[in-house]
Amino acid sequence: MLFALPAVGLLTGCSDPADKVAKTTATEAKPTAKPSPTARENLVRAESTIGFVGSKVTGSHNGGFKKFAGKVSVADGKVASSEIKIAMASTWADNDRVTGHLKSPDFFDAAKFPTSTFTLTSVEPSGAQKTVTGNLDLHGVTRSITFPADIQIADDAVTVKAQFAINRKDFNINYPGKPNDLIRDNVVLKLDVKATPGEARPEDLLPR
Repeated sequence: MLFALPAVGLLTGCSDPADKVAKTTATEAKPTAKPSPTARENLVRAESTIGFVGSKVTGSHNGGFKKFAGKVSVADGKVASSEIKIAMASTWADNDRVTGHLKSPDFFDAAKFPTSTFTLTSVEPSGAQKTVTGNLDLHGVTRSITFPADIQIADDAVTVKAQFAINRKDFNINYPGKPNDLIRDNVVLKLDVKATPGEARPEDLLPR
């Protein structure tokens, strides 16, 4: 992912956060990018953030994932391959009740699907940004998604920043919410990822 995502809330305000970002269209999974033998590997660092905003009619909630790990390989000044895994038990939200609900079978079902994975399939130039396509394995469903991202590559780091929306129902996350306060389908993902060369630190690894 990368990847996800819905939330329930009782906060004021009713605008849809997904209306302010690009919306992805999930399609059939694609062949993944193969790392070049000459590629330089960079490890995703724990200082990165993977967050989300989910909303319903009466408001929204911010959340994210505390534990994730991955790598970004660079060859000839371009991202050649990448994979990021997320520990779904590390899901958090700005309300403890919501945090627990998100981990339950109504949403992520973290006990049954403990890991979500985003695997890169391509990166294409698109003006000042890049168009990133990859397979998101979430909630036991793997679909290809495409989103715009700001990618910066240097000798000592790769940074990726992006905000976009996915449709939770593309991944069989269908909990509707209350009849008079339905949960919206689109969920905004917020990526601020930094990957650097060197060995993995304990905090850069998924919990065992």
